[in-house]
Amino acid sequence: MGKLDGKSALVTGSGRGIGRSIALKLASEGAKVVVNDLDAGPAADVVSEINNAGGQAVMCAGNVTETGFAQRFVDTAVESFGGIDIIVNNAGYTWDNVIQKITDEQWYAIVDLHLKAPFDILRAAQPIISAAAKQERANGQVTHRKVVNISSIAGLYGNAGQANYSAAKAGILGLTRTLAKEWGRYNVNVNAVAFGFIRTRLTEASADGSSTIDVQGREIKVGVSPAVLEMTKTMIPLGRPGSVDEAAGSVAMLTYPESDYVSGQMLVCGGGFEA
Repeated sequence: MGKLDGKSALVTGSGRGIGRSIALKLASEGAKVVVNDLDAGPAADVVSEINNAGGQAVMCAGNVTETGFAQRFVDTAVESFGGIDIIVNNAGYTWDNVIQKITDEQWYAIVDLHLKAPFDILRAAQPIISAAAKQERANGQVTHRKVVNISSIAGLYGNAGQANYSAAKAGILGLTRTLAKEWGRYNVNVNAVAFGFIRTRLTEASADGSSTIDVQGREIKVGVSPAVLEMTKTMIPLGRPGSVDEAAGSVAMLTYPESDYVSGQMLVCGGGFEA
């Protein structure tokens, strides 16, 4: 028996990296997962991996910031699995620059992705969650649902060159704590995980600064210098960056029954790092 048997989980940005590990972790505990990625290929691969392992997963590919995506995402869970039990707002990337050089396009792309998209998804899910909670109350049942929003230590302490990202990740903490108060009556636990330095394709060493990813036609620089990567050994008390599986574990903890009395909290997964 898994800790999440019978639960339906939605995970944004789950075709790669941390999101993929979250989806696989929840599925390993029995959750039925709606996998999302900007690109259909990686999302389909994760769906196949879960289904081939004996789990249940479906795909809802697309940009989480697009008009109508949130409703389509929610509808996929309801139509495929009958409801919503877990929402993990994980999708994201960074598009950095110092404030005098950040364009309006950069600002809104990152704020919309990290703050508005989670808001849209949670707003779309509210009617489903509230109706289920009312029916359960009428039947004398208590069912806890879980929301885990992904923040960052940049949202706690700021980070030079990331005014857009830091502002959005700080905002998600306010959204988390507000919904914990609004949705407590539905027995929904709403928490956040703030990641520190996690090794992904976005944070791999890039000696010449030429590493990029393509985001719908935008070429976004990613990666960190080998010098910064080396500095993590002294900056982080545990002496190393975290793995995607370790990041996923911190999220999964907040979806388990053991967390049924934890809400409105922010967990830092950063190896002990504090700015």
